[in-house]
Amino acid sequence: MNAGAPRPPLAARIAAHWRARWKGHLGTLALMVALVAGVQAWQTRHVPGGDAPDLPLQLLMPDGSTQATTLAQWRARFPGQPVALHVWAEWCPICRAEEHSVTRLTHDWPVLTVAMRSGPPAAVARVMRQRQLAWPTAVDARGELAQALGFAAVPAFVVVDADGRLRAPSVGYATELGMRARLWWVRLTGG
Repeated sequence: MNAGAPRPPLAARIAAHWRARWKGHLGTLALMVALVAGVQAWQTRHVPGGDAPDLPLQLLMPDGSTQATTLAQWRARFPGQPVALHVWAEWCPICRAEEHSVTRLTHDWPVLTVAMRSGPPAAVARVMRQRQLAWPTAVDARGELAQALGFAAVPAFVVVDADGRLRAPSVGYATELGMRARLWWVRLTGG
């Protein structure tokens, strides 16, 4: 380039860079997708396939009341559609980062959250009030529900399809779009 010539705008330089090197960037993108998919497959390797376990639940409702039910009874409130299970803990900073996404998701999809190792119902209710979380939550004080679902870490997310099968599990931070995509995919592919 001539020393006296004006330099092209930044956007034009970036576009030229991408046009010249798109194949290399495509390879890098494919590698990143494969890496993320591999990590997710490893993290969810203990999630059982097939039917969701019909677990007894102690639900903490958004109004602070509690009720005993099972996962199948809760799912029966939403016939013919997939539901999401979101496993979280009050002490988990990544779970805290996902709270707003989960709250927005509950406006459009049935979501049951599981408070893993976060204390008794009163402690979980206090945290939920402080953080203004209006979710139905299964209190999992000892982590038994999360373990039955195959999760040893939080946050975790899994879709239970309309036929009661566990599908599309993930562990670690999930965006709202990622959660919605999993629910849409399960609805689209049936079950």
